[in-house]
Amino acid sequence: MQVIVHTGAHATEEDRLLKSLLRNKQDFSKRGIAVPGPGKYRSLLKDCFSALKAGTAAADSRDVLWDAILDEENADRVVLSNPHFFGSQRSALQDNLLYPEAVQRMQYLQQLFPYDQIEIFMGLRNPAGFLPALLEKASPQRLRDVRKQTDPRQLRWSEMMQRMRQAVPDIAITVWCYEDMPLTWGQILRDMAGLEPNQALLGDLDLLATILSAEGMTRLRSYMGTHGEMSEMQKRRVYAAFLDKFALEDALEEELDLAGWTDELVADLTENYDEDIYHLQRIPGVTLIAP
Repeated sequence: MQVIVHTGAHATEEDRLLKSLLRNKQDFSKRGIAVPGPGKYRSLLKDCFSALKAGTAAADSRDVLWDAILDEENADRVVLSNPHFFGSQRSALQDNLLYPEAVQRMQYLQQLFPYDQIEIFMGLRNPAGFLPALLEKASPQRLRDVRKQTDPRQLRWSEMMQRMRQAVPDIAITVWCYEDMPLTWGQILRDMAGLEPNQALLGDLDLLATILSAEGMTRLRSYMGTHGEMSEMQKRRVYAAFLDKFALEDALEEELDLAGWTDELVADLTENYDEDIYHLQRIPGVTLIAP
């Protein structure tokens, strides 16, 4: 069984991505691709992880889990999605580490599904936007703790990826940048489902629909309907052109509201992020979906 696990990160359109996948549930099922509703596995896997802290998985745990998750659906590929898979929003940041529980969670996953081919899919985000989004609802004490314990300039997604690859080298990782998602959305969906690049798919314009004007979306859908043989790169050039002309200004503006943050810090974080992504895509076993 191919097991695709979408692990967030938090605040990277993770819920919208799952909804777009679920729009194709019926068609996917005919192709042997299962996209179970999150209620079938999120709490179940969390309970299993808690149990593994105290011992090892039972010999029949894999079969029992798949029976519960698939509910008699036959599949060769299963897509699971949970932005809290590597931890809650609170535990996503510890000192200068991103998702410190990630390695343990992946090891648990391997214990539960030892005979399956597991792949991790994950969206990444510039810490300049990720931290404010992650801490949006944090308590004043939590904000004080983060300011005291974390230097945002030291945060690196590549460090997290290296940590995971070293601990669980059999699990391949595919990542993308949140900032590129309007252009890469369709490929993300297709790669998670294991589809060919030009395979028809519901929802491949779902994200663009949130940031383009109504007129822009109408024109884009019309244009795409009459140019069905475009390559992925050609589509992205079209998307970029429509964004340039029809993007909703408010939708592209990002609130970076954390006490003490300056324009200089945001610039430094953005520069570090660009360098981080450059190094990340050179880690063996990590694939970057880039525009």
